[in-house]
Amino acid sequence: MKLSLAFLLCFLSVVIQASQRAVTDEGNIVILNDNGTWLFENPESIEKKEIPLNQNKFNKSSSSIFKLKSTKNNTQVWLDAKKWSFKKANSQAEAEYSFTLKGQDLYGMLITERVQLGLETLTDVALENAKAAAPDAKITKKEYRIVNGNKVIYMEMQGTIQGANFTYFGHYFSNSSGTTQLLVFTGTSLTETYKGDIQNILNGFSVQK
Repeated sequence: MKLSLAFLLCFLSVVIQASQRAVTDEGNIVILNDNGTWLFENPESIEKKEIPLNQNKFNKSSSSIFKLKSTKNNTQVWLDAKKWSFKKANSQAEAEYSFTLKGQDLYGMLITERVQLGLETLTDVALENAKAAAPDAKITKKEYRIVNGNKVIYMEMQGTIQGANFTYFGHYFSNSSGTTQLLVFTGTSLTETYKGDIQNILNGFSVQK
């Protein structure tokens, strides 16, 4: 799995390198802008399914006492530094921070941008970018959540890269300071093993005061 980590860090970013037209698996034409945004060419033809709101409360764990602040926008993530190692990416990387559950096969990253996008647009872009590396990528769960007082979209995706099945879990957020994707991923067969750790780091998402 570690051999695929660089692949995964690349394809989940919202950054698109060149302005161009593309066709989704559903046959819809999208315009990809060089500033990382995109639009449907004929938005009136796209039917949106209503995204449900999870009524449960999602708050950071009492063990998540280490705070990582974004320098690009006003978001941050709280984590348990005894369990998670992290590093700040270089200026050329898509993710601002990357994470690894120490000694385990669970990885994460914080992708931050200064451009504000609608939440549903942000998740649509994430799915299309996922399909660029894993053509069979699909959404298996999608809902709104209130995490530490902030409305996010929680989304799970599954896909196959180089013959390995992966599952991705993410919180997607946008406000006037920019957009943020807090993502965690592992082999699909390991998702139950890491269920608690996945939710703990995702629930560490918050906005800087």
